[in-house]
Amino acid sequence: MSTASNPTIEPIGRDALRARYRAERDKRLRTDGSNQYLEPTGPFAHFRDDPYSERVERDPVTDEVTVAVIGAGFAGLTTGARLAEAGVTDVRLIEGGGDVGGAWYWNRYPGAMCDTASMVYLPLLEETGHMPSQKYTMGHENFAHAQRIARHFNLHENGLFSTEVTSIDWDEAAARWVIRTDRGDEVRAQFVAMGTGPMHRPKLPGIPGIESFAGHCFHTSRWDYAYTGGGPTGEAMDHLFDKRVGIIGTGATAVQAIPHLARDAGELFVFQRTPSSIDIRNNRPTDPDEFAALEPGWQRCWLENFATLQTGGFTDEDLVMDGWTDIAKRIRDRVVLEMTSTGEAFTPELVARAYEDSDDEKMTEIRARVDTIVADESAAEALKPWYRQLCKRPCFHDEYLQAYNRPNTHLVDTDGQGVEAIDAAGMWAAGEHYPLDCLIFASGFDVHLAHSATYETTGRDGLSLSEHWVDGMCSLHGTHVAGFPNLFIVGLNQGANLISNVTHNLPEAATSIAAVVAHALTIGALEVEATAEAEQAWVAQFESSTRGFLGNPDCTPGYYNNEGAEPTPAQRLNASGYPDGPVAFFALIDRWRTSGSFDGLAFRAPGSAPLGGGATTAHEPG
Repeated sequence: MSTASNPTIEPIGRDALRARYRAERDKRLRTDGSNQYLEPTGPFAHFRDDPYSERVERDPVTDEVTVAVIGAGFAGLTTGARLAEAGVTDVRLIEGGGDVGGAWYWNRYPGAMCDTASMVYLPLLEETGHMPSQKYTMGHENFAHAQRIARHFNLHENGLFSTEVTSIDWDEAAARWVIRTDRGDEVRAQFVAMGTGPMHRPKLPGIPGIESFAGHCFHTSRWDYAYTGGGPTGEAMDHLFDKRVGIIGTGATAVQAIPHLARDAGELFVFQRTPSSIDIRNNRPTDPDEFAALEPGWQRCWLENFATLQTGGFTDEDLVMDGWTDIAKRIRDRVVLEMTSTGEAFTPELVARAYEDSDDEKMTEIRARVDTIVADESAAEALKPWYRQLCKRPCFHDEYLQAYNRPNTHLVDTDGQGVEAIDAAGMWAAGEHYPLDCLIFASGFDVHLAHSATYETTGRDGLSLSEHWVDGMCSLHGTHVAGFPNLFIVGLNQGANLISNVTHNLPEAATSIAAVVAHALTIGALEVEATAEAEQAWVAQFESSTRGFLGNPDCTPGYYNNEGAEPTPAQRLNASGYPDGPVAFFALIDRWRTSGSFDGLAFRAPGSAPLGGGATTAHEPG
């Protein structure tokens, strides 16, 4: 069933379309913004428990390593791999989960899948010799690839798993980081790389009564197969055959999980605040002959090709050919057509107009697709996204919309208001009560954090990283931080900030870290640190830049635009990206690390002058 009211046909004309977009945005705006979500602490702490690995007790570890890497997702794994390639093998992974994998360790919900093509999403394919089975690989294959990377570069052996870091402190006298954990470990490391990422801290909706539900409930990132039956490779969840199941959320995770729940649940109730944009996925097996014919260096070529096209550049061909490059090519080609047919100069106004025209075209196609698939007219109307495509993360799926044609699957559209309340027996939405046996939260993760960690990092002179970043993230290249020697951040913020393919950012950061560490060890430097001048110069670029993760406030609320709230200066800094775009940043950082000068870094022994390789120039034209 659907509680959507007043089905509306596609408006004719831009003014009518914009009015509809604004109306849909306005009904979803909330005064609490991102504060509408709850941290999984206190009565909700069990939502962070590990359902996949048993915690095995062990004696505390007290030793020293050259490099400690916090987090064993693709960020930590690529860092360990690049260090190994640079000859630095004394590396320890420290990870809260029971194995490597990060987001793919935690996210084992049914239907979990890449939403970026595997040939560019999965890192280190050439290095490990792995051929992805499909254009978009399933979550269990991604997890297996993480394990493959760890085996290939011997990263499991020295790792500490099911282990949470509680503090990291700089010992000035010894020029070492002291890492303490919830296992009583005290590990000393000359260098620390933090790849904690945003995709491991689940968030919960702050719905009144959420703590009162007496049935079974869990977050999608901690899928409870003991309750549902089945498994992450797609087996039938036979324990749900006679259950009334509710799921809150219709974002990227829910889009993948709902077809499986619709297949197996006795009855499924999907509680929707804002529909996702669902384009064609057209997944297919990888051709072994085509894969075997790829030349050495192919993955870097594919990565550069995707990034160039996705950001509006030109290439001889589109190697990936997906929804991400499609919209970008539409915009680019409109700009070129206008310039060649009218002689109009290339201006921001021309780009904005081309974007608007292309976006309207694409979203009209998206909404029309709903009508061709969903049989129930009211459900179809409620499933149509009324916003620009990049207001929310685009989704690509060929079974999601079809799920609503099943008689056991009910769309509960809340007309933008969300669920009203939860009680012991179920949910209240749109004035109706829905009794449930099981409640699943597909409410996502904290994704705007410049550094996602539950511990504090304390650098020189007792200054904590949270104190240093009280007014927003400060860094050189998003990786190095003044006042925190031998510390590296592995992420995307204040770097390329390529959100369409997050993993492209990680090997690039890892390559830089490995080059810096290897150089420091070669010249006998005990410390390497971004200078305050270099950090300030780098950060100054972002203060006037509009390029960053947080998008248009005119969009319907979501994590892409800070839930519709105007970002604070600190939030803008935390989510900022290189002003000239990802391709320019990747080129800049490659020149920086291959030059051997490492401008902006100081290499030194404790209490001494710089040993070399550390001028204060932080920025050059991209």
